[in-house]
Amino acid sequence: MDLTTQPIGVIDSGIGGLTVWRELVQVLPHETFIYFGDSGFCPYGSKPADTITRRVTTIVDFLMERRCKLVVVACNAITASSIAFLRGHYPIPFVGMEPAIKPALEQTRTRAIGVLATAQTLKGRLFNRTKATYGRGITIIEQVGHGLVESVEALDFDSAATMQLLQSYLGPMMAHNIDILVLGCTHYPFLEPGIRRILGDAIAVFNPAPAVARHTARLLEKRQIKCQNRKHPGQSNFYTTGSKALLKRVLKMVSDEDHKVYTIEIGV
Repeated sequence: MDLTTQPIGVIDSGIGGLTVWRELVQVLPHETFIYFGDSGFCPYGSKPADTITRRVTTIVDFLMERRCKLVVVACNAITASSIAFLRGHYPIPFVGMEPAIKPALEQTRTRAIGVLATAQTLKGRLFNRTKATYGRGITIIEQVGHGLVESVEALDFDSAATMQLLQSYLGPMMAHNIDILVLGCTHYPFLEPGIRRILGDAIAVFNPAPAVARHTARLLEKRQIKCQNRKHPGQSNFYTTGSKALLKRVLKMVSDEDHKVYTIEIGV
């Protein structure tokens, strides 16, 4: 069986994972992608880990039926709660998301960084292990972004209410003299223009999506399942448990191409 032309699955709690998919198609232009956004059950970050795992297992089963050769878990909350289970339960590789806290801790000059993430992400084992290993002597301001995922899912990126919410989260970080803000949710890059208006130019914003895309490419090459046929047309299909019209609107924001979008229900 030729695995090289089989699709790559990309899963998220909603539309946030499109910020990762966008990077993936740049690095892997000849691959086929199946994106699954669970907007009908979003947000994930405040839900119990076992609830997320049950939901995500059904989604991965759906992708396995479509013969995906690898799945990118383009959601920090799913990674934190479920990726260990997924890797032990399925025969294909999984690439997860983690806040870019290690490079932030290594590169900070003021010895203070901010991490804006969901509650589930901040409880993640790898996040806290990395923080303990590399964070000695560095002030780490952690903030749960209550309401931000909901704002993004509503395409409310820069209203007065959203900007006020961002200000309430970022202001205390700036008061601690951070020089790096780590985005710990794939929804948050949609808010980056507003975030940068608040932070100014002196504070860097770390988005791990490009690094995840590069890691995915390396893993495909290592497993010898990367599509090497330059004549193979890369394409993507999209599934959502939420609004098909909303997903189409966001796709127009992040891509110049037309893509097939399907609405689907899952029984969990």
